[in-house]
Amino acid sequence: MDFTKLEQSIGYTFKNKALLKKALTHTSYAYDNHVESNEKLEFLGDSILEFLSSKYIYLNYPNLKEGEMTKVRAEVVCEDSLYLVAQRHHFSDFLYLGKSEGVTNGKAKPAILADSVEAVIAAVYFDSNLEEVEKFIIANLKDAIEQSSKNVGMKDHKTVLQEKLQEHGNVNISYEVTNTIGPDHDKTFIVKVSVNGKFLAEGEGKTKKQAEMHAAKKALENM
Repeated sequence: MDFTKLEQSIGYTFKNKALLKKALTHTSYAYDNHVESNEKLEFLGDSILEFLSSKYIYLNYPNLKEGEMTKVRAEVVCEDSLYLVAQRHHFSDFLYLGKSEGVTNGKAKPAILADSVEAVIAAVYFDSNLEEVEKFIIANLKDAIEQSSKNVGMKDHKTVLQEKLQEHGNVNISYEVTNTIGPDHDKTFIVKVSVNGKFLAEGEGKTKKQAEMHAAKKALENM
């Protein structure tokens, strides 16, 4: 497979292309073809990502308290966030998946795509150094960190909606994906929120979590 477009997108050209291939090799493909998967790279990439994002938050947001820094990092270093990074760079076009995942549309699964980002982070580290990895991580998470730092300490829309609806006793609040729009690598989720079976509002987002938050926000606006 030619990785040129992916390398151009992430802003790093691998000296060892085999390392990049391994980072994009899912366990299902590894099992079918008796090769090594990206699991060990993913393990290391997770730690590198946590360290470098922590360092960036520490140096650039001196007014945040320790607990607030932890919340920002947790919100940014998560499956939803990494899934968006994978979508941005079209990782799904370069994944090596086995037959089992191929038939279940594995290239669109957030967990598989998020894991591949962590594996690529480790691969960049082995192919170069921490400085190169840091460039990739900050370029892709800088905006999310900034947004999260502004919202830290504030209750999210789902929590506020739940508290308002439960002021007079317990209610059943449900979020349901009603539709998805766009290709697998760039999906938009449509979610509706209901209380005790009664429709309240609809929201959309690039992840289910974002769509749920948007639906809750719209419900609050309508109340």
